[in-house]
Amino acid sequence: MVIRRSIKYPEENDSYRIGQRPRVRVAVADYGVGNLHSIRKALELAGARPVIESNMRNLLDAEVMVFPGVGAFDSAMERLLPYRDIIVDRLNAGTPCLGICIGAQILFEGSEEGAGPGLGFIKGRVVRLQAERVPHMGWNKVTSADAAFDGVPSPYFYFAHSYHGRPEEEAAIATTDYYGEFPSAFRKKNVFGVQFHPEKSNASGAAFLSNFVKFIEAKL
Repeated sequence: MVIRRSIKYPEENDSYRIGQRPRVRVAVADYGVGNLHSIRKALELAGARPVIESNMRNLLDAEVMVFPGVGAFDSAMERLLPYRDIIVDRLNAGTPCLGICIGAQILFEGSEEGAGPGLGFIKGRVVRLQAERVPHMGWNKVTSADAAFDGVPSPYFYFAHSYHGRPEEEAAIATTDYYGEFPSAFRKKNVFGVQFHPEKSNASGAAFLSNFVKFIEAKL
């Protein structure tokens, strides 16, 4: 049996080493999809201390969870399924979390893309974009009045997806127009999900992630 261990990165840039407040530790789930280097670097620049977790069991003790970015629904859920109920219990109990693209989609109950279940934290399903051109690739406007977008210098963020979440509860906090309007960001309790990629969205993405880090610092 192969035991998967967490990948540890150097902490020489942690703020506590120069007498400042310790950076909040963020567990980034490595479930086999996404560009982990980009989101790790973006979270570091936003003021967090990200740790890539390749052992999903370690999420059960994480202060903050991040479910990253690119891939297929069933593939993303495969390694999370054994811990699904406990993860959802932790999210319901208030553990902060950020889901990005496919990481936002797995927060839902299921998807038209896959056959298996999602985490089911947000009621509703993931559906295929009703658009003439799929996938939706490139920059597009995100419209939101939520505090998560305070100070964002531009409403344009980078997208790369063919599906999106359709909540059956009051969870949408942002919309985007691509051959029709769809919800592009979600919030429930201390959990955020975004269909765009903040780590690829330049200054706007950096501001969004900075707001997320400030939010979780206030909660912990």
